[in-house]
Amino acid sequence: MDLELRDKRVFVSGSSSGIGAGIARYLAAEGTQVVVHGRNTERLELVRSELAETGADVVAAPGDLATDEGAEHAASIALEAFGGIDILVNNAGGSSPDHRKSWFDLPLGEWSATYEMNVVAAGRLIHRFVPGMRERQWGRVIQISSAAGIIPTSGQPDYGPAKAAMINLSMGLSKALAATGITVNTVTPGMIMTEGLMNFLRAFAAKRGWGEDTDRAAEYVLKGCGQTVDRIGQVEDIAYAVAFLASPKGSFLNGVNLHVDGGGTQSIY
Repeated sequence: MDLELRDKRVFVSGSSSGIGAGIARYLAAEGTQVVVHGRNTERLELVRSELAETGADVVAAPGDLATDEGAEHAASIALEAFGGIDILVNNAGGSSPDHRKSWFDLPLGEWSATYEMNVVAAGRLIHRFVPGMRERQWGRVIQISSAAGIIPTSGQPDYGPAKAAMINLSMGLSKALAATGITVNTVTPGMIMTEGLMNFLRAFAAKRGWGEDTDRAAEYVLKGCGQTVDRIGQVEDIAYAVAFLASPKGSFLNGVNLHVDGGGTQSIY
């Protein structure tokens, strides 16, 4: 299927690895002009050069979106390269590196930092790119949330609420941009095979005396996670969903929170 994305200008935040890199690869393959972004310039350059070797029109825009200066630096590179952005994918985020994940042990300043690197970071790019979309009467804004934003856990006092706010952000912004030609949606991944998940599976296997048998660990985790699809998701699963929402063919979806989680979110929505 031709998604009619050729020559659309895309900014994918947090695309120096993982889900973001997968989204950038897929959109580049659809013929878009892509801005890849990240804080680690070495990893960012690896993704940029990989896409460039496929013939993609790609630019690297480093910057820490948790600061005004970092966001402005990255956005300026994108605008100078392509003159505007048609599709903004707010994938950058994360949580506090503090290992004290108890609701009462994690310092409150870390809660603020997590909100800043997820929600406010998205807001900075929205402020920078969406006015141009309004002038052109076409655009797409897609937030990447997490199952943690829908199903609260006992051990994510900062991350889960921040990701829930991303879902709220999409719905509110979709209403603020009603009848402008811009749609705003969320993709909420479940368990996706990234470097972070692989590290978790290694630790899980080692803790149970299974050595490096990550397949056994994955099978065990799958049985207990509530999924109705019997496999771990791949970054391409998220990329497919983003590409459809970004395309003109997805124009009747607005304010949607699309769960791409193998049926793991057991709710009516």
